[in-house]
Amino acid sequence: MTSAVGTVPHLVEVADGVHAYVQPDGGWCLNNAGLVVGDGGESLLVDTAATELRARLLRTEVLRRSGAPPRTLVNTHFHGDHTFGNSHFPEALIVAHERTRTEMAAAGLHLTGLWPDVRWGDLELALPQLTYRDSLTLHIGGVRADLVHLGPAHTTNDTVVWLPERRVLFTGDLVMSGVTPFCLMGSVSGSLRAMRRLRAFGAETVVPGHGPVGGPELIDHDEAYFRWLDERARHGVAAGLTPLQLAREGGPGPFGELLDSERLVPNLHRAYAEVRGAAPGSPLDVGALFKEMSTFHGGLPACHA
Repeated sequence: MTSAVGTVPHLVEVADGVHAYVQPDGGWCLNNAGLVVGDGGESLLVDTAATELRARLLRTEVLRRSGAPPRTLVNTHFHGDHTFGNSHFPEALIVAHERTRTEMAAAGLHLTGLWPDVRWGDLELALPQLTYRDSLTLHIGGVRADLVHLGPAHTTNDTVVWLPERRVLFTGDLVMSGVTPFCLMGSVSGSLRAMRRLRAFGAETVVPGHGPVGGPELIDHDEAYFRWLDERARHGVAAGLTPLQLAREGGPGPFGELLDSERLVPNLHRAYAEVRGAAPGSPLDVGALFKEMSTFHGGLPACHA
């Protein structure tokens, strides 16, 4: 792991007792987590990390800041970069949407096979022990944390964590900051609905799933991406172009500055499916589309986890 300035994972306090754990540069598997510390040192952890080393670094920072392991851990969705580190917090009750548990169990450690050169370390799947369907409120040392299911969007099982007294919103991968959004396993139309619901919380601070912390402008930017994606897909379907052909024809357009722009190809496949009448969240061949994305990219996308 590089130790260059600006690339070291770090905790930053974004409100009283509320911290974002940011892992630059926010690319593939370099996700953010969160820590909420209430009265008496009681704490809530939002997501973990992809590898054993990164999970251990996160645990060290959490203990340094809170003085004790978190009693509660929320997973915002089932992807391994947000959940593989669960087992390194054995003291915590793991909470997630009911479909997060189902999808985690089905996927297992499959993510590790996509990037075999990553030093994943000793990983053990730790599934959520408490699940909810629509919403759930936790009270962490006097701090209220509302868990709300917003999906299908990034996946079918996205959870946001809203701290109304602190005006902080942990979005998981529903929102990316400086990173290309990803909706292969969710929905374009659902993502647009989710952006509207996210905006309605009235958050002052938005902690995205990947990339730097920001404010409501992060929601606005991702909404613009999904609107552009939907328009491109409708053009491609009307023109008889495949998603790969359309991506090669126009590229990422006004969003070329975002990390991991190769996600355009699987995102277009999801958008095409919905233009043609598929239900949000309906299964697509993730393995085949990952290979097509790599073809478009000219090789395996970079993962520095």
